[in-house]
Amino acid sequence: MKQTLLDLMRMSRICRMVLATCLGSFILVIFYFQSMFQPVMRRNPFAVEGCCRKGSRNALQELYNPTQAEFSAAAVLHQARRDQVADTCRAHSASSRKRRVLTPNDLKHLVVDEEHELIYCYVPKVACTNWKRVMMVLSGRGKYSDPMEIPSNEAHVPSNLKTLNQYSIPDINHRLKSYIKFLFVREPFERLVSAYRNKFTLRYNTSFHKRYGTKIVRRYRKNATAEALQSGTDVKFQEFADYLVDPATQREAPLNEHWQTVYSLCHPCHIHYDLVGKYETLEEDANYVLKLAGVGDSLRFPTYAKSTRTTDQMAATFFNNISLQQQGQLYQLYKLDFLMFNYSTPSYLKLQ
Repeated sequence: MKQTLLDLMRMSRICRMVLATCLGSFILVIFYFQSMFQPVMRRNPFAVEGCCRKGSRNALQELYNPTQAEFSAAAVLHQARRDQVADTCRAHSASSRKRRVLTPNDLKHLVVDEEHELIYCYVPKVACTNWKRVMMVLSGRGKYSDPMEIPSNEAHVPSNLKTLNQYSIPDINHRLKSYIKFLFVREPFERLVSAYRNKFTLRYNTSFHKRYGTKIVRRYRKNATAEALQSGTDVKFQEFADYLVDPATQREAPLNEHWQTVYSLCHPCHIHYDLVGKYETLEEDANYVLKLAGVGDSLRFPTYAKSTRTTDQMAATFFNNISLQQQGQLYQLYKLDFLMFNYSTPSYLKLQ
């Protein structure tokens, strides 16, 4: 009996030691991620460790302290955009940084180009197809030369581009510190209406109709027909708005990337972006990135069809067909994107 008690006490000590070790490891991981991401917002772009290649440091120096006259005006513009993001993050820290820790899974939208030391956070409905094509050219080691020769569906194949979440934690940290990081943004409601038009009004997007359309019709349409319940092909914008602002939607899962907020996709309050490009000045900002990367003479950003893009007037038409309550709720949902990227409240919006 005495031996049995001794054995039990020894096992109890072992269990406590194992538990303490596991808990300590977990805390170390948490602190590692905190130290990894939080200081990035405040870092000096020139305080780069000696491990970084000369090309990357020169590109960052040219961005923050340009020696070429053609870059001077752009440097001032992009500094103002960075300041706007930082000021908004500080002013709304409670809502913009609800999560103090990022995990590698939060970095799946950050595309990495090792050759030119670039990290691009892609935002759907903000020219991301063409940017993915360009990143495939940049990182393809000569496999591609013309972005527009790459079919759009191929640009969205995950294996064709490497994302930051595929790296080890030390490698993630190194790239966040030393690579040029950029994203492109768009007026939030134009982007939202563009997503709705593309995913719910075009017949070929059957996967979205089945996955989201049928659910939206079932929840928010009274007396829906059997055909509408089965196909989900005729979702109204008002029903789409109901779906977005319904608290049950966010509880179920994160919003789909096509209508998720930019600050939730790219985490600009945790990750210091060196460049914030805008859809409204897409070609100018995109070609500035390519010049900084040293490929401006050989690669130009593809032009896009302006005739089909969603405009402010189109967005106004859609928003005039929803209730004032829905307008206010949608504005609250996308408010941080409006403030962070310096978009004014739309004139057509009737906030209560």
